[in-house]
Amino acid sequence: MGSLTTVPLFSYSLVLSFLPTLIVAQLNPVYFEHDCNQGSGNYTPNSTYEANLNSIISRFATLSYFNYGFFNLSAGESSDKVYSIALCRGDMNQADCNTCLNSTATELKQFCLRNKIAMAWSELCLVRYANRDLYGLLENDPHTCAFNPMNASNPTQFNRALSELLNNLSSEAAASGPLRKYAAGNAPTGILQTVYATVQCTPDMTQENCTACLNYGRRELRLCCLGRMGCRVLRPTCVLRFESNPFYNETAVPLPSPPTTSSPTPSPGNGNNTTRTVIIVIASVVGLLILITISICIFKRPKRNKDIPIKVETKDADNEMSGADSLQFGFDSVLVATDNFSDANKLGQGGFGAVYKGQLPNGEEIAVKRLSKGSGQGDLEFKTKVQLVAKLQHRNLVRLLGFCLQEQERLLIYEFVPNASLDHFIFDRIRRAELDWETRFKIIHGIVRGLLYLHEDSRLRIIHRDLKASNILLDAEMVPKIADFGMARLF
Repeated sequence: MGSLTTVPLFSYSLVLSFLPTLIVAQLNPVYFEHDCNQGSGNYTPNSTYEANLNSIISRFATLSYFNYGFFNLSAGESSDKVYSIALCRGDMNQADCNTCLNSTATELKQFCLRNKIAMAWSELCLVRYANRDLYGLLENDPHTCAFNPMNASNPTQFNRALSELLNNLSSEAAASGPLRKYAAGNAPTGILQTVYATVQCTPDMTQENCTACLNYGRRELRLCCLGRMGCRVLRPTCVLRFESNPFYNETAVPLPSPPTTSSPTPSPGNGNNTTRTVIIVIASVVGLLILITISICIFKRPKRNKDIPIKVETKDADNEMSGADSLQFGFDSVLVATDNFSDANKLGQGGFGAVYKGQLPNGEEIAVKRLSKGSGQGDLEFKTKVQLVAKLQHRNLVRLLGFCLQEQERLLIYEFVPNASLDHFIFDRIRRAELDWETRFKIIHGIVRGLLYLHEDSRLRIIHRDLKASNILLDAEMVPKIADFGMARLF
C-alpha cells in the first residue's frame, strides 16, 4: 500500500485552528492527507487515461447538481476508464463542497503523479480515483489517523463521554437513508468542557457496511487517540472525527422529505435510466404478486372477528410453557456463541433490536436477535409467542431454533442465513447483477409460497404485517425466507 503523507501546516494556520469558527469558514483545505497506491501501476503522460482523469477533476469545480455532497463519476472506456468517488462533509453547502473537491483532487494528482489509484482526505472532503469501479465496496485500505498532541485533563470522564457519543452517532449515521449517512453531535465531558464529533459514511454503503466501517474506525481511534483532545480516523468509505472545540455547522443542508420515486437523485458517472427502470418494474411486479396473493386469501376466508395479537390464554399456559422450555437456550451459551455480542459478529440493527452471528459448540451457525429492552412484554407472553412461531415450519420461512430469557434480556435464536436480506441485493449496484431473471423469479415464487402457507396452510393463520425487502432473507441457494414476525397477527 502506498505511503501516507501529511502536509505540514504553516504556523499561523496552526494558531488560528484553535478558533471554533475557522474550519467551518475555511474554503481551501488546510489539512491534507493522501495515499498514492504505488502497486497499482502508472499511467503515461498525455495518455488517454490521464485525459480521462483530467476530465473528472475539471468537473468538480463546475458540478451543477449537489447530490448532497456525494459523487460517483467515471470517464472513458475499457482499460483507460477512470472511476472516482468524492464526498463532502455532511454540513457543507454546494459552493464550499465544489471548491473543496476541486482543490483536493487537483492536489492529489500533483502529489501522486502518474499513479492510477490514489486517495486524499482534506478538511471538508475526500476524493478517490482508480482504474476500477469503487462504488458500493467496503474497503479497509488505505487508512490512517491523526491526533491532537494535547491530552484531556480528565481522561476517564472524557473517554467515557466520547465513547457513548460516537456509539450514538455511528448508529444514527448508519441508519440514515441512501442520500446521506452523516451524524454530528456533542457531549459534556466535565465542568464547562464539551467534546464535539462527526461520523460519516459514503452513501453507497449499506447500513451493514457503514456500521462495519465505523466500528473499525472506532477501534482504530481507541488505539490511536484515546485520551487526546482531538483526533480524526480516515478510511476509504468512512470518516470519524472529534475535537474539544466546535468544528462543524450545527445545521446541515436539509434532505428532501419525504423522498419520492418520481424525483430520483441525479446519478453521476455512467449510470443510466435502464437500470432504474428495471428495478422499478421488478419491484412493481413483486408488489403486485404479493398484493394479489394476499387479496385472494382474504376474500376466500370466512368472515371473522378483527385480528388479534399472537397470544395464548392463561388456561393453556402450562402446556405452552412446558413446550417452550424445551426451546430455551442458556444465556452463557449464547454469550460464548456470539463472543459476548461483539461488534465483529453484528449482522445488522433493526427497529426491534440488533442481530448477531454465532456458532454453537457443534459447529452450527446461528443468528441471535437481541430484542430491544423495555418492550413491556412479560415472560409468559414472550414464551408462548415463541412456542407458536416455532411451530411454523416451511421452506420459505426462517426457522426459529429457540429463545433465551435472562433478567431484562430477551433473545431469539434463528437459523443462520448466509446471504443476508434481499435489500442488500436490490439497492447495491454491484450485487444487483447477481439477480438474473431466473433468480428473481425464484425469489418471487418463494415469497408467495411462504405467504400462502401463513394464510392458508399452517395451523395458525397469520398476517405478517411487516413484509419488506429487509425481512426477506436469502440462503446459500438464494431461496427466500420470510423473517421477523414481531408485528404479526392471527386472523
